[in-house]
Amino acid sequence: MTAVAALDEARALLREFPVVDGHNDLPWALRKQAGYDLDALDIAGDRHEQLHTDLPRLRAGGVGAQYWSVYVPCEEPEPVAATLEQIDCVRRLLDRYPADLAPALTAADMEAARRDGRIASLMGAEGGHSIANSLGTLRGLYALGVRYMTLTHNDNVDWADSATDEPGVGGLSAFGREVVREMNRLGMLVDLSHVAATTMRDALDAASAPVIFSHSSARAVCDHPRNIPDDVLERLPANGGMAMVTFVPKFVLQAAVDWTAAADEHLRAHGLHHLDTSPEAMKLHRAFEERHPRPVATVSTVADHLDHMREVAGIDHLGIGGDYDGTAFTPDGLDDVSGYPNLLAELLERGWSRADLAKLTWQNAVRVLGAAEDAARDLQATRAPSLATIEALDGTPGGS
Repeated sequence: MTAVAALDEARALLREFPVVDGHNDLPWALRKQAGYDLDALDIAGDRHEQLHTDLPRLRAGGVGAQYWSVYVPCEEPEPVAATLEQIDCVRRLLDRYPADLAPALTAADMEAARRDGRIASLMGAEGGHSIANSLGTLRGLYALGVRYMTLTHNDNVDWADSATDEPGVGGLSAFGREVVREMNRLGMLVDLSHVAATTMRDALDAASAPVIFSHSSARAVCDHPRNIPDDVLERLPANGGMAMVTFVPKFVLQAAVDWTAAADEHLRAHGLHHLDTSPEAMKLHRAFEERHPRPVATVSTVADHLDHMREVAGIDHLGIGGDYDGTAFTPDGLDDVSGYPNLLAELLERGWSRADLAKLTWQNAVRVLGAAEDAARDLQATRAPSLATIEALDGTPGGS
């Protein structure tokens, strides 16, 4: 198959089985760049100079469903209030662009949006700090439409260890296991991106519903703690969950891991957070890159992860979570949300079948959310809402 023929076939497939992307940080980018002023940063038009995401490029990329991240930083002094602001941003986007974005809470809603030609819009909270050690707050987020929660972000929480922090409780604490059980009872997907491998294993032990990795790749291909070890990938078939490959170069290309460590230290030396994507931070990034050329990931780099993940976990347990607008750099060919056809074309050239790609883009993600809903119905018939507190289960918590 020629490259042109593969790209044509990829686009045709996406018209029937569009991409469900597990993680996009547009709401946080709108906060940082425009203070949530949707007139100032109107995504109805081309915003490629400011954002990875706008409606024309979502359409060009064949996106049919998006989990919008309602992320707030770990150091946010009022994480619950800030998360509510992020949820409000997503709701305002839905109100503003009803012809393109469809609110979605269930697998059935996703299918209905696909039939209508709209982009199903779901929400995921990125980091357990967003619930401030409160199961009542967790239930509140679910009631407001949040359909997954990443157990940690870059720092530990009192009840779970992060992949990029020093070990705290050794995985999940007793309260952490209760959080997983309550998420299962609600029908909220347990997201294991960002968590330590010990937390991944503890969560799989505690879970009675499928888990997801909303934006993580394979550690065997690129040795970064944000990626998934093979022994965890091997457990996904029994759990029924899925791993959604991310495109972030510093997680998919080993040379980029090493370069990023040096670039992050450069930002910190100038008093900026290593995840800062402000104009000031990007200016420093560009200056650093002029002196130290950045290793460039490509579509092929990401496809290497998917080949490995399919071999270990199986095609029924894979998806896509690009992390657009949450990363400073993207791979060549996956520059923004219009790039998904390039990835599918690469996989077609590697021998992936049309049925394989339909599972990767649409079917697996819809199935997993539906399975979580089914598990919740069964659990709610036998289990009342948990009234457990972290003080009762773990003792008085320290600072996160």
